[in-house]
Amino acid sequence: MLQILGKTPSINVRKVLWTCAELNVPFEREDWGSGFRSTDVPEFLALNPNAQVPVIRDGEFAMWESNAIVRYLANRYNGEHLYPVNPESRARVDQWLDWQATDLNRSWVYAFLGLVRQSPAHQDKDQIALSIRNWTRCMSILDTHLAGTQGFVTGDQFTIADVAIGLSVNRWFGTPFDHPDLPAVSDYYKRLAGRPAFALYGGAGNV
Repeated sequence: MLQILGKTPSINVRKVLWTCAELNVPFEREDWGSGFRSTDVPEFLALNPNAQVPVIRDGEFAMWESNAIVRYLANRYNGEHLYPVNPESRARVDQWLDWQATDLNRSWVYAFLGLVRQSPAHQDKDQIALSIRNWTRCMSILDTHLAGTQGFVTGDQFTIADVAIGLSVNRWFGTPFDHPDLPAVSDYYKRLAGRPAFALYGGAGNV
C-alpha cells in the first residue's frame, strides 16, 4: 500500500492526500515532520535529503517534492482526468502547478507564519503588510483568470492544478486580515467545497 510520510497541517502533505482521495488510492500516512524522533533522522534523510515532507513510498519506489508526487500519482493510478495526456492541456496544468509553487506560495509565507502560526520570527508588521500586498496581487491574477474560465484553473475540468491552488485559496480565506473582494475566487472556492475530497483535506480546519 502507498505510504505517505508527513503531518496533515502541512499544505504540501495535503496536496498528496487530496490527490489520493480524488484517485481513490488507498494509503497509510505516518506522522513524520517537525518533531520526529532524532533516532529517525538518518532513515528520513535517506528518503529525502532535504528533510522535508511529504515523502511517499510506493512499494520499492520513494520520492519527494509535492507537485512531483501528485503528477506521479495521476500518471501511476489512471488519473488522466486529473492530468490530461494531451500536450497542450498537460502544459496548462503544469503552468499553474509551477505558478502555485513559485509565485503564489512564496507571496503568503511571511503573512501566514506571522498571523496564523504566530511565529516569533515573523512578527515584523512591515514584512507582514508586504507579504499581504504580494499575496493580494497574486490572488488578483487568479481572480481575473478564473473570471475567464468560469470553472476551474485550466477550464471546465478539475485537475491536479486545482488541488495545489485550491489549498492556497483555502489558506487565503483562513488567514485573518482584510481581504479584498475577489468574486471569481470566491465562486471557485464554493465549487471546490462541493468536492468530497476537499472536505477531507482542503476545507475548514485545514489552514
